[in-house]
Amino acid sequence: MDWQGQKVAEQLMQIMLVVFAIAAFVTGYIAGSFELMMYVYAGGVVLTILTTIPNWPFFNRHPLKWLDPSEVEKHPKPQVTTSVSKKKPAKK
Repeated sequence: MDWQGQKVAEQLMQIMLVVFAIAAFVTGYIAGSFELMMYVYAGGVVLTILTTIPNWPFFNRHPLKWLDPSEVEKHPKPQVTTSVSKKKPAKK
């Protein structure tokens, strides 16, 4: 899954969970059944999981381009340098 695919999956998950929560509440309110509300919401959660967790092809529309190993050797990783700063002594 690429970066944009992760963003799409996250947005899709949030939208689906909110829609199923509203649908479950309305269904449970109309039927007067807390149990039915929980079943509708649980079904929505399962459907959301099956939609967003697997690595479906539409989540891979923008694949990352990695460097070849030969290119990595030509451009080494920059080294972090630490500089020690000396503080001026405080005047009394």
